[in-house]
Formats: sequence, C-alpha cells, structure tokens
Amino acid sequence: MLWGVFFLASLLWYANNFLIPRTNKMVGAFSAKYFDANSSYEAISRQNGANNLYMKIDSFTYAGIANYDTGTKRGGPFFMYRVTGNQLQENLRADNIYWDAPMKKWKLDGIIRRDIAGLKEKLTPETTRDMDFDFSPAELNRNKYTKDVLTTPELKRYVHREEMSGSEGLNELNVELGRRNATPVTVLLLTLIGAVIAGRKVRGGSGLHLALGFVIAALFIITDKFSTVFSTKGNFPPQLAAWTPNIIFLVVAFFLYRSAPK
Repeated sequence: MLWGVFFLASLLWYANNFLIPRTNKMVGAFSAKYFDANSSYEAISRQNGANNLYMKIDSFTYAGIANYDTGTKRGGPFFMYRVTGNQLQENLRADNIYWDAPMKKWKLDGIIRRDIAGLKEKLTPETTRDMDFDFSPAELNRNKYTKDVLTTPELKRYVHREEMSGSEGLNELNVELGRRNATPVTVLLLTLIGAVIAGRKVRGGSGLHLALGFVIAALFIITDKFSTVFSTKGNFPPQLAAWTPNIIFLVVAFFLYRSAPK
C-alpha cells in the first residue's frame, strides 16, 4: 500500500505542476467567455482586444505593449528601453510585436533602435527582429485565472517579473506555488492517519472510523482555508501558509501512530 501511495502522490505532484495548468487554459477561457460577466475577457472584448501591458524584463530593462490581443497574441506599438544607473542607454520601438508559434519566439516589425552615449545618439532602423523574451503569451493573459493556467516554471517566472516591477498582492500566487508541492505530501499524511485509525478495533464496527475520518478531513480543509486567507489578506508568509495544514497534521499523525496498538 505504501508504494501505491507514493506513486499516486508523485502522479499528483506532476499533474499539479504541469498537466492540470494546461487543461485549465481551456476551462478558464470557456468560463471567462461564457460565465464571467465582469471578467477581463469581457473588458478586452469591449475594447476590440485592446490591452496595455507594462513589465520589467530584468534589472535594467523595461518594456511595454499597447493594444495587446490575447487571442491573436499580437500587439503594438511596442517599446523597450535599457537604463544603466540614471542614464538611458538604449531605446527600441517597434510597430508590432507578435508570437511566432512554430519558432516559439517573439517577433518585432518596423523597428527603430536608438543607442545613446551621453549627448551622442545612433539611430538604426530594422525591418524585423526575433526576441528571446523570458515570457510566453500565457503569462501575458493576466486575469483571475492566471495562477491556474500557468505551469510551475511559467508561474515562477511570472511572479519574479511582477516582484521586479514592484507589484503588490502576490501572496495568492506564492501560496499556489507552495500548495502544488504540499498537496502530494497531504496525500501521504492523510493516508497514514487513515491507516492508523482503521487499525484500531472499536465497538460498533467501522462507523466510528468513518465519522472520525470525515472530522479530520473537515478540520484539514478548514485549516487550509484559514491559512490561505491569513496569507492573501494579511501578512502570513505564503509558503508557510501552504504548508501549515501539513505541519499540523504531521503532529496529529505522529500522536495517533504513537498511541496506536502495536
């Protein structure tokens, strides 16, 4: 049984981090389109797909996309500038930016690049250019489904860029990152607790076992909800919030195991 539980927990870990976010993209798009009257999808639709995005690509580089359409993965005009210290070093502007799906790269059209050195400026026009930006189209589709549709590597990059940009309210995303790893451990803990409880012989058969199992499951859900709320609405560390139910029920499992008949 133990090996079976480890196998299921490993399968759940993989699904949480990679498989489920991919399937959630279809679910999120459908829900936003047909069920959410005030969703970001509706807002974008009312503006004919217009959405203005601003981001910090690295410690020295800033960029923005006007009129970005999440459906066609295209926008423009686009700007990017690089600052060293207090000096502007490079200013790049393009008429259009779009995602080249076969190449899995961003492309720019109608480019004007300005290299600035003090009072000197060098202007270089370009027809097109491939850009190796560290973000995918899915990461630009910013709505309430963002944390659900990004795989773990994508979500980590998204959170990192938002932190560099000085965005607030990222605890919900960090809790999601922690929970994706904590949930498989939950499977192991609750299976251990269930096995210990089932090993106890009591009068009345298995009814008490079932009732105790339901109570423990309910307490786990309540603990998980409280820790999440304290993190997203307060100052509780998000990683600790994701693991708090496991920490508490690890102690419960330990005492149940110690008191179980040998």
